[in-house]
Amino acid sequence: MNQIKRKALIAPSLLAADFSELGAQLEQAEAAGADWHHVDVMDGHFVPNISLGPAIVGACQRVATIPLDVHLMIENPDKYLEAFAKAGADHILIHEEASPDLEKSIAHIKKLGCKAGVVIKPGTTVKSIESILAKIDIVLVMSVEPGFGGQHFMPEVLPKVEQIREWIDAQQLDCQIEIDGGIEQDTIANAYAAGVDVFVAGTSIYGHPNGIYEGINLLKSQLA
Repeated sequence: MNQIKRKALIAPSLLAADFSELGAQLEQAEAAGADWHHVDVMDGHFVPNISLGPAIVGACQRVATIPLDVHLMIENPDKYLEAFAKAGADHILIHEEASPDLEKSIAHIKKLGCKAGVVIKPGTTVKSIESILAKIDIVLVMSVEPGFGGQHFMPEVLPKVEQIREWIDAQQLDCQIEIDGGIEQDTIANAYAAGVDVFVAGTSIYGHPNGIYEGINLLKSQLA
């Protein structure tokens, strides 16, 4: 496991937020110390759920003062990159499994002025992204099957995180490792030890019984 002390970032997932109070929820998350807002976009085809589109990203952009981390769980993501960039996405993350030409997509995202990220599902090998790590800003490892919030963390993805961390450190790449799925008090420390930089958490923050502030601070307390 990686032993170097790294800055850990918390990215609350809007998927678990109360959309009747979205602006207030974003403001509360920022006041509690959130580093990014994570926005899950689903099309009902690539994953079996439908969620947010550019209009919601635009609404968030009008309130947010921290980066909008937009995760496209959609087919044909290239068709929508410009729309999400114009809406205010700071980072655009696309799936390795949905992109026929990752290098072309990454170049397009960067040309639009956004940070570029690549996402892999739990069943996708890290070999599929080894050759493009030097060209991306973020690699997101899914620790649940994408599509729905509230799932249990899959510890079997941690060796993949360790391998990616090894490649990034060996080449001294400016690429952050993000993880999404089942991140809570009992799972965040092991993910950090494996090499994760950015932690996406939905239910454990927006669904915390004592509120958003307590949810974020409980996660941070496990990384102290």
